[in-house]
Amino acid sequence: MRRVEAWSLHLLTILGLAALLAAPPALAQNFQTAAPQAILVDAGSGTVLFEKAADEPMAPASMAKIMTVEVVFDQLKQGKLTLDSEFPISEGAWRRGGGPSGGSSMFAQVGSRIKLGDLLRGIIVQSGNDAAIAVAEGIAGNEDNFARMMTARARELGLANSTFRNATGFGHPDQKVTARDLAKLTLHVIETYPDLYKIFKEEEFTWNRIRQRNRNPLLSMDIGADGVKTGNIDESGFGLVGSAVQNGQRLIVVVNGLKNSRDRANEARKLLDWGFRAFEARQLFAEGEPVGGARVFGGSQRSVPLIAKKPISVLVPRGANERISAKILYTGPLTAPVKQGAPVARLRITRGEIQALDIPLYAAEEVGVGSLPQRALDGALELGGDLFRRGFAAVKGS
Repeated sequence: MRRVEAWSLHLLTILGLAALLAAPPALAQNFQTAAPQAILVDAGSGTVLFEKAADEPMAPASMAKIMTVEVVFDQLKQGKLTLDSEFPISEGAWRRGGGPSGGSSMFAQVGSRIKLGDLLRGIIVQSGNDAAIAVAEGIAGNEDNFARMMTARARELGLANSTFRNATGFGHPDQKVTARDLAKLTLHVIETYPDLYKIFKEEEFTWNRIRQRNRNPLLSMDIGADGVKTGNIDESGFGLVGSAVQNGQRLIVVVNGLKNSRDRANEARKLLDWGFRAFEARQLFAEGEPVGGARVFGGSQRSVPLIAKKPISVLVPRGANERISAKILYTGPLTAPVKQGAPVARLRITRGEIQALDIPLYAAEEVGVGSLPQRALDGALELGGDLFRRGFAAVKGS
């Protein structure tokens, strides 16, 4: 039985999606960007419209502060902090991140105590390193502990390819993220903390009588931008995570590795303009419509239907009929009992070479434990299937 389960870890159930036949080369396939790493995602459907080296590890620079504020937002949501909570500005925060550092700063005074609401604006609007360090020290005792919290939180959110070593985005050989993870993180922040996310849209913030404008160049463009964060250190080049809304559609863009701030702004805008113009939605499954099924071992029935929590749509190049392929992936067979609503599989939809969608699927109904004869039959079928697979592998390898 254990051998069967080990084989089943690699089981792919193929789902054929009909009738999106090949057409002339679509506009999406011809798009180019100068950014070494980039991704463009439709927030509503989760569709990846464009990607380039999106899973390549890269230094995040100040884009790491999105993870910093997510940890703070989560603490606020849990009631562990309030926006009136006060944090001291240590000498270390002042020297490494304040005025003496020469980097982006809130210009907080050493020894002062500042409310969290102001520190968040210092981090988000001004990209203040002093504010980020102060928050990290106030929450976790020191920045190293806070960075471990950031990485642990990233894993909770499914950001498997991101590791953090500080709250500021300062260069560190082990601090790496991917463009895909930054897009996922940004979508999570927008959906989970809508009121706090509004801070990212604020165009300026004054502290210590020093007025500073938001560093996000997209906010001054007439494209519906409402956030989120820029970054630049020697190891990363110039990067940006941006979000914009037009006609009720939100797109999230990530670019990194560009040579200067002008290229960063131009490439991000070019991707957003193209994304809003070149795609249209195709609904694949209605809400509650079964997407497929997963086999169940030892259950009152041999399989369980799988559904998503909302309608499944994918964006395709406007006017084209691209072929779409999809797979349901799960570790199986599932073992009874299976609870209704349990997340048991994932649906991955591919458009050309792009993994356009990756969403969880849930058991549409409960499957109880089957009778003794049913379980015995399942065991015999699994044993027979395992022997067949081993025999096939032996013949193939001979």
